[in-house]
Amino acid sequence: METTVRFTVELDIADGKFEDVERITRIMAECTMAEPGALGYDFFISADRKRCRLLETYAGTEAVLAHLKGPVVQELVPQLLSNARLTRFEVYGDPGDEAAKMLGGVGAEIHRRLHA
Repeated sequence: METTVRFTVELDIADGKFEDVERITRIMAECTMAEPGALGYDFFISADRKRCRLLETYAGTEAVLAHLKGPVVQELVPQLLSNARLTRFEVYGDPGDEAAKMLGGVGAEIHRRLHA
């Protein structure tokens, strides 16, 4: 049974804030990849440097919940969102009940596996 959980997060970067976003996302990636169960955490930037996409992969529900309760989300995400606007947030897989409530609270759309 597949237990990995993936996130796709899209952001619009505020005018003149690319350097701030670049600095914050570098720290976020470094810290997240040090978390147990974090399998991937990659930021991508559009050619005009106005849109950013984050692809995250976690080993399972425990890793997702630890990430959501950890310093990256609690401390660094607010800094990121002061420089960029969340435009899309999708979750693929089962993040667990507690994480699903937290993710739903910020507007994430959860897509559960059709076939287990």
